[in-house]
Amino acid sequence: MYTPKYTITNQILKNVGSIDSAREVITSAPLVPAWEKRFRAEARAKIIHHGTHLEGNDLNLNEVEDILDPVPAPELPSTTHDLPSTSIVARDRDIKEIINYRAVMDYLDTLVPVGAREASPVTLTHHILLEIHKLTVASLLPEEEAGHYRSVKVVIRNTQTQEISFRPPPPTEVSFYVDELFAWLNSESGLAVHPLLRAGLLHYELVRIHPFTDGNGRTARAMALLLLFLEGYEVKKFFALEEYYDRWPEEYYSALQSVASTSETTTWLEYFTLGIAIEFNRIKTLVQKLSLDLHLKSTMGGVQITLSERQIKLVEYIERFGEISMSNVRELLPDVSEDTILRDLRDLVAKNLLLKKGSTKGTKYYLKNT
Repeated sequence: MYTPKYTITNQILKNVGSIDSAREVITSAPLVPAWEKRFRAEARAKIIHHGTHLEGNDLNLNEVEDILDPVPAPELPSTTHDLPSTSIVARDRDIKEIINYRAVMDYLDTLVPVGAREASPVTLTHHILLEIHKLTVASLLPEEEAGHYRSVKVVIRNTQTQEISFRPPPPTEVSFYVDELFAWLNSESGLAVHPLLRAGLLHYELVRIHPFTDGNGRTARAMALLLLFLEGYEVKKFFALEEYYDRWPEEYYSALQSVASTSETTTWLEYFTLGIAIEFNRIKTLVQKLSLDLHLKSTMGGVQITLSERQIKLVEYIERFGEISMSNVRELLPDVSEDTILRDLRDLVAKNLLLKKGSTKGTKYYLKNT
């Protein structure tokens, strides 16, 4: 059976402690639903962009966001029926990779819906791995290769020197190694390992085994992300580890290759957990900067409230400038009637979120308890 070799170092312990601390802050933050939706959309766009850019996709984040949520434009004749209508000039392959990885994220959402906590009944299997790969490379690889283990030998070359840096197992051994990996993950000894380390080991082993002719990196990262979701590290799906990998790709590949020289995954796990710690703490800082969270905890007893898009804009303005007057509101919401604005402000005061000071033209609104 597969038996991972690694040492629990002080760095790993520090990273895990930092991750768990940040996770508690993020998951307990009573943010308004509209903001949660925005954070999830931003994280998904980053996962898709950086996850494909790391593999050579030339599209930038803005272009990816436009593909995922295109701005309506006049219909034009198109000869590419399976790609979205977009003004972006790019290779069809780059656009298809974005669409495919969005399908992968949609698939993960069906397995672990937003808000899922702790243990999930979903078990990692060959079927899930093959489905993720099939979605990743749909229309990019021949049908006999998409969602199927490779039947040919492959080598990994240094992109600069073209020297062979790694030889994955022969195709006849791929299914066997994947079998062993899943058997360990679902075994008593595997389940006893901390989820963060299990996700890191899954990520590395799939890269090492290299089960497919193409799309291995994206598939491995999606599988590791799924394991984190399943093990309670969903944190509202606000995070994107791919940005960490893509920002310093040399470090990512170096950490993966470190196992070859040390025969154990310690260095890789230090790198992997550090990435999660950095990303979770970035999100924690973002959440904490939204003092609305603190106001909700102090004034609403931690109960989540729902604000409209207009009200969110009002609160964000006050968050930035400390106060808001009717003249400010008219500039902020020029197309909204004064009656509607006053109704929104009265509702925020009634919800104990805003404090009204002054009267008539001199009225100003502040976040309560500031």
